[in-house]
Amino acid sequence: MPHITTDVLIIGTGPAGSSAAALLSTYGIENMVVNRYRWLANTPRAHITNQRTMEVLRDLGHEVEAEAYLHATEQELMGENVFCESLAGEEIGRMKSWGTHPLSKAEHLLSSPTFMNDLPQTFMEPILFTTACKRGTQARMSMEYLRHEQDSDGVTTTCLDRLTGEEVTIRSKYLIGADGGNSLVAEHEDLPIEGKMGVGGSMNILFRADLSKYVAHRPSVLYWVMQPGADVGGIGMGLVRMIRPWNEWLIVWGYDINEPAPVVDEAMATEVARQLVGDPALEIELLSANTWTVNDAYATQMSKGRVFIMGDAAHRHPPSNGLGSNTSIQDAFNLSWKLAAVLNGQAGTALLESYDAERAPIAKQIVTRANQSIGEFGPIFEALGMTGGTDIEKIKANMDARCGSDGKAEAQRNALNESIAFKKYEFDAHGIEMNQRYTSDAIVSDGLPAPTFELDADLHYQPTTSPGARLPHVWVYDAHGAKHSTLDLAGNGAFTLFTGLGGQAWATAAETLGAEMGISLRVCVIGPRQAYIDHTGDWARACEIGDAGCILTRPDQHVCWRSTGMDDDPAAQLRRVLDTVLAR
Repeated sequence: MPHITTDVLIIGTGPAGSSAAALLSTYGIENMVVNRYRWLANTPRAHITNQRTMEVLRDLGHEVEAEAYLHATEQELMGENVFCESLAGEEIGRMKSWGTHPLSKAEHLLSSPTFMNDLPQTFMEPILFTTACKRGTQARMSMEYLRHEQDSDGVTTTCLDRLTGEEVTIRSKYLIGADGGNSLVAEHEDLPIEGKMGVGGSMNILFRADLSKYVAHRPSVLYWVMQPGADVGGIGMGLVRMIRPWNEWLIVWGYDINEPAPVVDEAMATEVARQLVGDPALEIELLSANTWTVNDAYATQMSKGRVFIMGDAAHRHPPSNGLGSNTSIQDAFNLSWKLAAVLNGQAGTALLESYDAERAPIAKQIVTRANQSIGEFGPIFEALGMTGGTDIEKIKANMDARCGSDGKAEAQRNALNESIAFKKYEFDAHGIEMNQRYTSDAIVSDGLPAPTFELDADLHYQPTTSPGARLPHVWVYDAHGAKHSTLDLAGNGAFTLFTGLGGQAWATAAETLGAEMGISLRVCVIGPRQAYIDHTGDWARACEIGDAGCILTRPDQHVCWRSTGMDDDPAAQLRRVLDTVLAR
C-alpha cells in the first residue's frame, strides 16, 4: 500500500513545479509537490519576467500579480544593456532593452495589461509556492525522487525522506517531472532529448557591494564587460548582473568545460569582481558561488502515458533571451487546465496528448534561439578586434583603434554600432516572448488560412484571433467606466465565448451547453449597453470577426476556435467544437 495518495504528484518546486501546483490547486485539483532540498531557490538564477508570464500570474489572481511587482525591479530600471571595458572604465556602447525603447515600449503597452520586470528566482519561487500551499497543495521538503512506475490506472513513485532515511511511496493518477536540467523523471521514462549537454562552463559569483556610483546614472540589468582576459560561457566577456539596485550583484564568468570546475573562494571572487568593476580596492560581501554548464538540448517528446515533463527538464539552454523560467511557467499554464478537465470528468484523456503537440515545438524554438543568441555576440568581438588570439596588447590596440579619425576607424565604429543594435534579437525580442501559436487536436480550424507574420516574428508580437493564438489584449469598459483587459475576461479556469450584438444565438447556445456539458463556459457579449463596451473600437479592430461571429478561448487564454459570422445551427456547431477540443 502506498504511504500517500494524490491526484497529481509534482517533482520539483522551481518555477515550473510551483506554478503547476498553484494552478492545479486553483482549479480544485488535489496535488502534492516534493523538493529534495529543505527550501526553495537559494540563488537568483532566473530573473527576466516577460509579459506572458505576468499574464499567468495575473490569471492566478491580481494579488499574485501585485506581489510579483512588489518584489521586482521595474521595467524602466531594466534600462539599457551596457557594454564597457569595466564598470569604472570606458563605455563602449549600449542599447535600449526589454521594451524600454519608445517604439518597443508602445508595443508592450498595446500587447498586454501586464509589465515586464526583473524578478529573481529567489522571489518568484516563494510567491508561486506560497500560492500553491495556501490553495491546497500538499508540499514535502527534503523529499528526494528516486523512481516511478506507471500502469493503466496511475503512477507509483518512490521517494527518499532525507530526514529519516526511509523510502516513501506515493500513488498518483499523474506525475509531473519538473526536476530540472538533469531530470531523472525524463531519464527513467526514456523521453528523447536532442542536442548536447555541457557545451560550456560558467560560474556565478553572488555578492553585495554598493556600485551605485558606477551604474545609477545608466540603469541596466546587464553590464557586459569587454576586456582581454574576461570570459563567460565561451563567448569572451564578463557579465555583471544587477540583482537588487544597486547593491546586490551576480558575476557570470566562464571556465574551460574540459577542465575540472574551479573552486571559487572569497579571494578569487573578490579578484574577479575587482577586475570587472574596475576598482582595485573594491571590497565585496560574498554571498555564494557555484558553477553550472551551458546546455543545448530539448525534449522532442514531453509526455508518455501518465507522465509529463516541463521546465528545464524539457528545455535546457543558456539564460540568453531570458526565456527559462518564463517558458517553464507557461508549460504549466498549458498542462494544468487539461489535467483538471480530465480529472474532473469534463474531457477525455486524449486531451492530454495536446500538451506534447503544443509545447514540444516551443521547447525546440527557445533552446535554438537562446543558443543562437550566444553566437550573435561574435560580430561585436570582430568589430572590437577581440578575435583571433590571446595577445592582450594586440587586442587592446585593436579596441583603441576605434577612437581614430580615419576612415578605417569610422568603419570600425559603424560595425560596432550595428553589431550592438543587432542584439535586439536577444534583449528586445518581444515576438519570441508573445507569438506562440499552437497546433494540436485541442485547436479547431476555422477553415481560414493561418495568418502570416507581416513583421519580424522574433522582434514583434503580432496579435490575431486565429485558432491557436493567444487572445489579443485590448481594453473594454463596463457600465461604470472601469476598464477590463479582454484577457481578464478569459482564462480563470474557464472557457469563454466572445461575441457581439449580432451573436445572441451563440451566447444562448453557450449558456445552455456549459450547463449541459458540465463545463465552466462564460459568455462575453461586447457592445453598446452590454456588460462590456468597446468605447475605443479597439476590440472591433482586433477581433477579426463580424458582429455575429464568435471567438472561443480555452482556460489558458488561447483561441481554440472562431466563426466569422453566424451559423445555421450555432448550438450544434459549438457542441462539435467543444467535443473536439475536450476529446469527449
